[in-house]
Order: sequence, then C-alpha cells, then structure tokens
Amino acid sequence: MSKPLSSPAIPLIAGLAVTLAAVAIFSWYTLHQIAGLRNLQTQTVDRNRKDSLQLLRIQNDLNSLGLAMRDMIGNDEPYPLQAWKGQFDRIQADLDDALRAERQLAPADPGSSRQVYLADSLSQFWTSADQIFALATSGKTEQARGFISNSLQPQEAALSTAVARLLVQNNETEQQAVTRIQSIYAGVERNIYIFLAGVLVAIVLISLYLIRANRRLFDSLAALSTQRSDLARKLITMQEEVLRSISRELHDEFGQILTAMGAMLGRAEKQPLPETMKEDLREIRDVAQSALEKTRSLSLALHPSILDEGGLEQAIDWYIPVFQKQTGIAVRYEKAGRGPEIPDSIAIHVYRVLQEALNNVAKHSKSPSACVRLLFTKGTLQLEIEDSGAGIPAGRTNGARPGIGLVAMRERAELLHGGIEFVRGATGGALVRLIGPLQEVAAHER
Repeated sequence: MSKPLSSPAIPLIAGLAVTLAAVAIFSWYTLHQIAGLRNLQTQTVDRNRKDSLQLLRIQNDLNSLGLAMRDMIGNDEPYPLQAWKGQFDRIQADLDDALRAERQLAPADPGSSRQVYLADSLSQFWTSADQIFALATSGKTEQARGFISNSLQPQEAALSTAVARLLVQNNETEQQAVTRIQSIYAGVERNIYIFLAGVLVAIVLISLYLIRANRRLFDSLAALSTQRSDLARKLITMQEEVLRSISRELHDEFGQILTAMGAMLGRAEKQPLPETMKEDLREIRDVAQSALEKTRSLSLALHPSILDEGGLEQAIDWYIPVFQKQTGIAVRYEKAGRGPEIPDSIAIHVYRVLQEALNNVAKHSKSPSACVRLLFTKGTLQLEIEDSGAGIPAGRTNGARPGIGLVAMRERAELLHGGIEFVRGATGGALVRLIGPLQEVAAHER
C-alpha cells in the first residue's frame, strides 16, 4: 500500500509565517534606524549648523566692535568718542538677539558653562563700554581711549576667542555626527544585503521544496493515471465481453427459442382446429416473430456480429443505413485508402466511437445530416464524424467538462494509443476526429 502524500500546505504556511516575521522584524529595525538617523540629522547636524550660523553672527558683531574700537583709539575720524554710542547700541541689540537664538540652538543645556561665560563676558563688556562713553561724555577722552586699549579690546578679543572655540566644537560635533550617519547608512546597507541574502536563501529553499513536492505529486498523478488507464481498459474490456456474451445469449438462446416457438405455432395452425383458435395462434406467432426481431435488433445493438464476421468496414457499412432508418438523419459516408485487417479488439473501439458520436448527433446537434469519413494512411486510421448542427458548447470543447459519452470516447482513444479531438466543424457544427496508429496498436494488442 503506497504511503499517502502529505500536503505541502503546512510547511509552506510555516515558511510564509517565518518569512513575514523576518520581514516585520527587519522593517521595524530599519525604520528604527531611519528614525534615529532622522533625529540625528535634525537634532544634531541641522541644529548644530544653525547654531554655527548664530555664532558666526556673534563673531561678525564682535569683529565690528573691534574695528569700531580701533577707529576710536586711532583718532583718525573727526568725531568725538560719544558719537560711536549709536553703533555700539545697534551691535548690542544684534548681539543680544543672536545670543538668545544661539542659546536655544546650542547642543548643551541653556545653563551650561559656555552660555554663562558668554552672557557674563558680554555683560562685563557692555558695562565697560558704558564706562568709556561716560568718561568721553565728561571730557576725559584720553582716559577713555586708554580704557579701551587696556580693558575693552582685551575683553573683545577674549569673546572672539571663545566664539571661535565654540565654532570649532560645533565643527567637531558635526564631523562626529556625519561619521555616525555614515555608520548608520553602512549598517542599514549591510543589513539590507543580509536580508536580501536571507530572502534569496528562503526563496531557494521554498522553491526546492515546491519542486520536490510537485515532483512527488506528479509521480503520484502519473501512477494514478496509469492505474486509471489500466482500470478503464479492464472495465471497457469487461463491458465488451459482457455485451458480447449477452448478445450471443439473446441471439443464440432466446432467438432459437422464439424461432422454435414460431415454427411450433405454424405447425399447430395447420392442424384441424376451430377457426377462432387458429386466429389466436396466428396472433401469438406474430407476437413471437416481433419479439424475435426485437431480440435480434437488441443483440446487434449490444454487439454486432458482423463486426466479428466481416470486420470494421463492413460493420460501418451495415450500421450507417440502420442509423439513418432509425433517426431519419442523412449520413454521407466517405472512405479513402485501404486498411489492413484490423483485430476485433481494436475494431470494437473504433466502432463504439462512431456509434457514440452518431448518437450524440441524433440527441444534441439537431442537425438533419452528418458526414462520416474513414481514412487509411500508412500505419494510421483516421475517423471523422461531422454534423452541421449546434456544435459543441464552448465549455466542453476538447473534452473540457465532458459528458460520459465524451469521456468514454476519450478512454477508448487512449486504449488505442491514439488521440481524439472535439472541435467545431467547417460548417459550424461538431467535428469528432479519432486518429490511431494501426501498426503500433496492432502490435500492442497482439
């Protein structure tokens, strides 16, 4: 007893679940990395660049102060020192605004030492600047210039140095962030390659499993097809043997009995009997004769004895007129070539295909005529039955969703190691074409 094939559905579902889980985990990890990358870009790189812009703004204002203080000390301009007060006020306002913006963008906390140092240093610078302008206003110009040289310029230089140091720190931080971003990109790229490799391995494994499962399935289907063909051959052979046996019984036993009854009734009719009794005997003899004719017709329908005695061609010559008489359908018979002597075991299948096809013409086609063509070529027999009726429905062309008659014809064609087609004819009706290799079939049957 062959072991039943296990369904590949469960392993495939498990493989699909593992694959989907791997995809989900990888997607989550990738999205997490991308979110970290986006946060690093927005929170570190972009913010650090904006902070550097504010530091450059502060540095530019400090440079403007330095230039202004140099002009104030040089006394090259015909303006008093207090005339620089407006420029200092504008620079102070811009510096305060830049410092507030930088405090919000600085990567460190607002209360860190760099923020405190900048705020305190600027506060001391402006306090010193106010003292200088106060001295200048009171007429102590030279003392004010000395204060600028000894106190205000060093404070401005210290502030510029601190701002420059902050710019260097921001640049270093940005370089570190770029390095981390490149590392994240490299990690994501590496993970993508790993994931693709894993997916390819999974696809290969699943494909190999499917190929193996399909191969086993096809082997099983081939074995089942062979068993089905053997079973069909045995059933059809048994059916023909049973029909032949019943036909012989009807022809030999019941036919002889009915013939003997008719003869006995004929002799009894010749005896000196009352006329009424002779009339009854004649009626009984007519009934017996009718039963004999029906028995012979049934015997021929089950298995035509002419097929055994005269072969396939004589059986077709006999059957076509009988079919025309029974159905009223005109059948044109065309024969080409000369065939070899066909064994009865082969001829019966060809005859049954012809019989079934013509019965389908009578039942389904609604065609007033049909054409039967028998063609013998070298080692090949071709039988065609064509009508001009409704044709075969599209759903049943070439045996798709066939009825039992089409199935039987296809089985008989396979037993002949031939082929059969169910197509539309040239006139729009149905065309049944049976092709069988006579030499190979005959050799197989022997």
